[in-house]
Amino acid sequence: MTTTPAAGPGHDPGTFREDWLEGLADAYARTVRRVPDTFGVVGRHAPRPGKVAVVIGGGSGHYPAFAGLVGPGLADAAAVGDVFASPSAEQVYRTARAADGGAGLLFSYGNYAGDVMHFGLAARRLAAEGTDVRTVLVTDDVASGPPPVAGQEVDPSRDRRGVAGDFFVFKVAGAAAERGDDLAAVAHAAEHANAMTRTFGAAFAGCTLPGAGEPLFTVDAGTTELGMGIHGEPGLRTTRHLSAAELADALVDNLLQELPEPPAGNDGRVAVLLNGLGRTKYEEMFVVYRQVNRRLRAAGLRPHRPEVGEFVTSFDMAGVSLSVMLLDDELAALYDAPCDTPAFRSLPGEHTEAADLRPSVPAPAAAPAAAIDAPAIDAPATDLPATAALQAALDLIAAHEDELGRLDAVAGDGDHGIGIVRGLRAAVRAARATEPGPSADPRSAGAALLAAGLALADASGGASGALYGTLLAETGAVLSRADGYSTALFADAADAAQRAVSELGGARVGDKTMLDALDPFRAELHARAGEPLPGAWKAAAQSATRAAAATADLTPSRGRAARMGPLGHGHPDPGATSLALLLTATADHLNR
Repeated sequence: MTTTPAAGPGHDPGTFREDWLEGLADAYARTVRRVPDTFGVVGRHAPRPGKVAVVIGGGSGHYPAFAGLVGPGLADAAAVGDVFASPSAEQVYRTARAADGGAGLLFSYGNYAGDVMHFGLAARRLAAEGTDVRTVLVTDDVASGPPPVAGQEVDPSRDRRGVAGDFFVFKVAGAAAERGDDLAAVAHAAEHANAMTRTFGAAFAGCTLPGAGEPLFTVDAGTTELGMGIHGEPGLRTTRHLSAAELADALVDNLLQELPEPPAGNDGRVAVLLNGLGRTKYEEMFVVYRQVNRRLRAAGLRPHRPEVGEFVTSFDMAGVSLSVMLLDDELAALYDAPCDTPAFRSLPGEHTEAADLRPSVPAPAAAPAAAIDAPAIDAPATDLPATAALQAALDLIAAHEDELGRLDAVAGDGDHGIGIVRGLRAAVRAARATEPGPSADPRSAGAALLAAGLALADASGGASGALYGTLLAETGAVLSRADGYSTALFADAADAAQRAVSELGGARVGDKTMLDALDPFRAELHARAGEPLPGAWKAAAQSATRAAAATADLTPSRGRAARMGPLGHGHPDPGATSLALLLTATADHLNR
């Protein structure tokens, strides 16, 4: 998971709350408006006479909570405090008054001492003025307190805090109020949602507050904090850095043992929220959710309208949390009801489970996705020439994967090593499935290299994947028309590969690309066309290796690196380097 710091604009901590609220109101004027002289927002739809108003709130730094969840069908207003601090009782009072439609107010917020005190003071003041106020605290975080004792109510003033489960409770309360329920019914629905909701989170890095030069809290490099709170509150334990699948397992394992007794009418349905804490990328969260979905279904649960995204964040904190709400028909109807807010919009319509959309019979594939990222498989003794050579190349390039990534990071995103290794794994499998002929038949090897080139391009992706795939496919095309192996044959294949790569990428020798290693390899093979292949290939590979190292003296003029101009000077080209490694590995294989 991503843990590198995220750069952002500078902020004046003294005006941060005012500035971001004003920007939110400007950007989403169609949905929310500022409460005058108050750090709060109210929905454009509010107040609505005769409707219960749902008022939420908490500190800045957690967007979309809380102001981003104001709009029809969800909250009517949100009071906002300073960073990680409760809004004051005065701010809560003014915000609530702006949303009051005369049918009573429901306050809902996470169970934190400051919020409890200030919302409580505002509720007392409103009650003294004749306004009916009910409060529902959110207490979903299983890592922050002991579980409920059978037959004993959880005391929310001293037990679990509220985190991403806020969203479920707010959504249910807002939907109940939107359909016209009275205050008692809205509060009951919110309490029921809270009782059925559990959350567990994990963090990989802390966060830095606006204007601060150092993080507010940190997580040791290479570790994961299981159960850490959104303000840096201590978690349950520290463990090593977890893979996406391991993280998903940890989240699910900690929730399954904490789930409440299912409500009457529950058939395994659960609302599921995988929440990003601010720095974790959506693609990374989807990888985690893949395993979460599998684990929940294996436990007999049916994810209903799952959500993956940011709902309760902690500035640039790296991490995720998993929330689950057990559903009955009533909770499901309220959760499914439409809403429209700056950060979340739900449209009416029947939910279709993801499983219903999957084909009953998997489509055949030459290189299944699950196999592409699997560890390399040692080549069996029966591997034929193309497969064995590709396996040797994979082994050597995988050993240099980090080095290739560092070279690529000079001008790009540092994924060259990862991409080529992933592509070569797919190429080996495709070649192994395609190379049926005897080792003396180049046509068999040609067919294998054609298949390997397509598999590599598909699995690796990007410009490097396309170029490498073309190189293998063009080599295979030449071999597939030959009757016997020779150095001259491979020199001709190298010619064809160089022409194809040059045409596809638009590069020439000297542009600081893989061509700068391929061209001397091709030339050396032609110079040794009458010699035995093993020795000729070894000499040609050595020429390619020297040329790849010499690309450090070139200035890139093609591809992403070209935009760096002179700044790209001084580092070997990653494509030329990886190609030299591939050719060297093949030479070693031929000379065994």
